[in-house]
Amino acid sequence: MKDFIKLIRWPNLLIVALTMILMRYAVIQPLIGKISVILNSGSGEEIPLSLKFPWYDFLILVLSTLSITAGGYVINDYFDIKTDLINRGEVIVGTKIPRRQAIKWHYILNIAGVAGGFYISWRAGYIWMGILFLVVSGLLYFYSASYKRQFLIGNLVVALLVAMVPMLVAVYEWPALYRYYAVNAVIQPQLGLVFYWTGGFAIFAFLTNLTREIIKDIEDFEGDMAYGRNTIPVVTGTLTARIISILLIVITVGLLYVAWYFFLNDRITLIYVSCAIVIPLLFVVYQLVVSGGKKQLRNAGRLMKIIMIAGVLYSIVVKVILDRNLVFYGN
Repeated sequence: MKDFIKLIRWPNLLIVALTMILMRYAVIQPLIGKISVILNSGSGEEIPLSLKFPWYDFLILVLSTLSITAGGYVINDYFDIKTDLINRGEVIVGTKIPRRQAIKWHYILNIAGVAGGFYISWRAGYIWMGILFLVVSGLLYFYSASYKRQFLIGNLVVALLVAMVPMLVAVYEWPALYRYYAVNAVIQPQLGLVFYWTGGFAIFAFLTNLTREIIKDIEDFEGDMAYGRNTIPVVTGTLTARIISILLIVITVGLLYVAWYFFLNDRITLIYVSCAIVIPLLFVVYQLVVSGGKKQLRNAGRLMKIIMIAGVLYSIVVKVILDRNLVFYGN
C-alpha cells in the first residue's frame, strides 16, 4: 500500500484537491456573495448569491478528478521505467509493483473517474460534459505513451491539464447558478466574473507548470537523449531550454503585475505576490543561470512546485480582499 500511495503521487493529489476546494470556497463563494439579486418570491429586498452546486456533487467532482489524475501518474511510471532508471536510479513499477498490477490500477482509477465525471455532468444538467473526463483520461494515456516524446506537445498537454483544475470548479458551478437565478431572480445576474477570476488562476497554473516541465526536461536530458525523446532540451539544447524557461518566468512576473495594476491594485496582493511568488521566481532564474548539475535543477523544479502552491494559496488572499471590500469586483 505504501508503494501504491507513492506511485500515485499523494502530495500532488493533495494539491489538486486543495486547489479545487479553495477555488470553490475562497474564490467563487465570496465573489458571488458580492452580487445581489431580487428573488421573485421574496420581499423585494436584494440578497447575495450563494453556491447552488450541491456539496456532495462537488465532492464527487473532486474525487473523480483525483482518480483520473492518479491513473495518469500510474501509466506515466508504467511507460517511463527505462528513462527513470537513468534519470533517477529507481522505479516503482516493475520492481515494487508488477507491471500487470499497475495497468490494472490504471484502468480501475480511470473507469471510476470517468464514471464519476458523467454522473456529476448529468447532475449538472449537461451529461455531455462527461466527455471531458474521457478526453482527459485519453490525453494522459497518450501523453505517457507518445506525446511526452514529441517536441513541446507533451509539455503543453500537461500544462493545459493542470490549468483545467481550477476551471473545472467554475464550469460545474456555473450551470447550477444560472438555472436557479434565471428562474428565481427578477433580473439574471452577471456571472462572467466567476470565469475571469478562476481563469486568472488557470493562466498562472499553465505558465508555472510549463516552466516546471521544461526544467524537469533539462534535468532528465541524459535519459531522454538515450531513448530518443524529442524534448525541448534534446532538440534545441539545454542552454536554449534554460532561456525559454527564463522567458516564461519573465512573462509570468509581467502578467502578475499587469493584473494587479489594472484589476486589483490592493496592497495585500502586491505584498503577497512580490514575496511569495515573484522573489522565488527570480531565485529560480538565478539557479537556471548558474546551475551546472542535476541537484540545482532539481531544487529549481521543487521551488517551482512551491511557487505553484503559493499561487493556489493566493485564493485565501482573494477571500480576504473580497470580504473586506479591498478590490473592485464588479456587479
